[in-house]
Amino acid sequence: MIILGIDPGLAIVGYGVVESVKGRVTPIDYGVINTPAGMRTPLRLQRIHKGLLTLFEKFKPEEIAVEELFFSNNKTTGIPVAEARGVILMTAINYTDKLFEYTPNQIKQAITGWGGADKRQMQEVVRQTLRLKAIPKPDDAADALAVALTHAQTNRFGSLFGM
Repeated sequence: MIILGIDPGLAIVGYGVVESVKGRVTPIDYGVINTPAGMRTPLRLQRIHKGLLTLFEKFKPEEIAVEELFFSNNKTTGIPVAEARGVILMTAINYTDKLFEYTPNQIKQAITGWGGADKRQMQEVVRQTLRLKAIPKPDDAADALAVALTHAQTNRFGSLFGM
């Protein structure tokens, strides 16, 4: 099964594509969709939408997993990210009904076994699990791979996380 993991953002949307076969997960590709800071928000959202359509066409994911948002302090900066996440969810659900969401703590728990893991620990476990020579860069791509891995490990419980 081909899984597309997405780390939402307005400036940077991370993506990670993996193949999961009988419990073995293999990386296919990872990277980011960038939107320039000076670009008007509607155009940035459009760029995210078009970028996702390109990923769907190229990799033909069977299932899509998206990280849920968590804001503890500055909710104002979270609004544009929430707008981007809305575009991501709409684009994904129009592509497939196999859309799943995971909280940051669920991802940390699935990847490291501990919901309090820090970013460096997460990245190192992603690197080791996918047998990569280096930690994926930028961080958003590594985060997206963690989302895809989480889904690969928990998809047998898919009805609990699906939309």
